[in-house]
Amino acid sequence: MPRYKLTIEYDGTPFRGWQLQATLPSVQGALEAAVLATCGEAVRVHGAGRTDAGVHALGQVAHVDIPKPFRADKLRDALNAHLRPNPVAVLSAELVPDTFEARFSAIKRHYRYRIVNRRSNLALELGKVWRVPRRLDSDAMHRAAQVLIGKHDFTTFRDTECQAASPEKTLDQLDVLRSGDDIDVITSARSFLHSQVRSMVGSLVWVGEGRWTADDLAAALAARRRSACGIVAPPEGLYLVRVDY
Repeated sequence: MPRYKLTIEYDGTPFRGWQLQATLPSVQGALEAAVLATCGEAVRVHGAGRTDAGVHALGQVAHVDIPKPFRADKLRDALNAHLRPNPVAVLSAELVPDTFEARFSAIKRHYRYRIVNRRSNLALELGKVWRVPRRLDSDAMHRAAQVLIGKHDFTTFRDTECQAASPEKTLDQLDVLRSGDDIDVITSARSFLHSQVRSMVGSLVWVGEGRWTADDLAAALAARRRSACGIVAPPEGLYLVRVDY
């Protein structure tokens, strides 16, 4: 049975996350409905990561086994036709070996968290960024972020319902970049814990507001206790940018 790698973008606003749910809309559910309409059979679409409710993707990856062969571009176009009007787009479809696994073959995941740091309300990007009205010291945020680079026990930045076998992860990148009122937090790792990125971003915003120092962030990490975390950033500013294989 042919296996296809799908690269997908979506607006997470109307969905209860990636994962299929019985009565609530999900990205996985929308894709599986499109596959059913395309090939006439119900098959599972396997994602590289389970983004939370409200989280967006620019380059989510999934794999799916289709019961009959399609030309890759024809499959892409058929899925997109059946995905409408959902805010989900298949950017590409690629025939891959049956050993390819969207989740387990991945070697790195890249996320971007978008903050708009201004007093004025959002007009065009409502639901797509986190507006923080108090002026943030993005340089202090970036310096503090380097405390989290490397292999650590990230229990403090892990959701209490996280199902990962271990709280240890190796963080390869965590940069805070400002351009005018826009602040981007860029992070990369092989894998992340549930809510890890949003938890780190929320704690970094406390640093930017002057409520915490880099030493406070380091102490929170060392505490290995969820209650030691700062605030958790809202989901609408988070984007899964790319998955490397």
